[in-house]
Amino acid sequence: MNNKRVVITGVGVIAANAIGKDAFAKAIFEGVSGIKPISLFDTAEFKAKTAGEVADFKPQDFLGDKGLRTLDRSTKLAASATKLAIDDSSLRINEENSRELGVSLGATFGSIASISNFDREALTDGPRYVNPGLFPNTVINSPASQVSIKFNIKGFNATISSAFCAGLDAIGYAADQIRLGRAKAVYSGGVEELCVQLFLGFYKAGCLAGLSGPEISVPFDKRRNGMILGEGACVLVLEDLDAALMRKADIYAEVLGFGRSFGPGNLGRAISLALKESGLNAADIDFVSSCANSTKDLDLEETRALKEVFGSGASKIQVSAVKSMLGECYSASGSLQVAAAIAGITRQEVFPTINYKEKDAECDLNYVVNKAKSCKINKALINVSGKSGYNSSLIISKYQ
Repeated sequence: MNNKRVVITGVGVIAANAIGKDAFAKAIFEGVSGIKPISLFDTAEFKAKTAGEVADFKPQDFLGDKGLRTLDRSTKLAASATKLAIDDSSLRINEENSRELGVSLGATFGSIASISNFDREALTDGPRYVNPGLFPNTVINSPASQVSIKFNIKGFNATISSAFCAGLDAIGYAADQIRLGRAKAVYSGGVEELCVQLFLGFYKAGCLAGLSGPEISVPFDKRRNGMILGEGACVLVLEDLDAALMRKADIYAEVLGFGRSFGPGNLGRAISLALKESGLNAADIDFVSSCANSTKDLDLEETRALKEVFGSGASKIQVSAVKSMLGECYSASGSLQVAAAIAGITRQEVFPTINYKEKDAECDLNYVVNKAKSCKINKALINVSGKSGYNSSLIISKYQ
């Protein structure tokens, strides 16, 4: 791999508490929660009734009216976030550069609702009578493919489906493609839609808050009893530094290193690999954009992983969890955590973990709770981990 430097020059956010990079930053630093009663489907028969739903989402505001009728919610979310990222980066896509641009998108459950609806029609009326226009939505690479089609991006197109880590893995993959000289810029991030099928999967598995305690997202808090689901999309523009400088782009951050591992309780190895690729020591990290999602095990496992890697220095690092405001957005979570970290680097401030009230003796790091905190942030670590065994870590820095 060569020495090309990778920078982030655009951010597009569609989140439950705000839409757009600047509005998202304002919301998270003010501690604005996007978790609210679900309106996309009826929750009358369920104990859990809230989610980080993107309410009043109007894709036509970003994409126009043409061609939206057959696209599913995941694709509309992803394409809208991409449009915001394109506009934010001021990188014009044309026939001269379209083959030097790529798409790398994390998506895992995005096709569940589409598959369910397609199969219902096939079972009810017979497979000969299904609407062929709905078929493309049943494949998991539909959002990424439609992004390329919509914006005339003719370089590589990849979908990463690694559960909780999908959005962050997609960014790591995109950075590698740029370093290898396979693309000048990549539109990368993650997407997840809220639907009754996804909700029921986690609900029946007993993973949601509200089944055995208060229905609230409280990362690191002793009261935590499960996650609250969320949805959204976040797309970043990753770019070759030389290309970004040539066009005088605004540079928000630099991607320094990425690490991944597999196996429950193995997040520490992913962090160590990210540090190694970055050429950094643990003491160089100023802030951790945490993956804590208010579940008993995950919040504790990340706390232990940080202690494992940072040792006595773990208590000095500022740690905060944006999922307290967004819920668990699954494939979109990692990229939303990166957007939150970029906002922190830009503002030199740490967003709060909201709703925190009762200390857990085992989760005892330097969490920033309930109120934003001014802090020197040059280098930030973003962690994603989940029960499925995937662990990923990304390190970004203020551009020097």
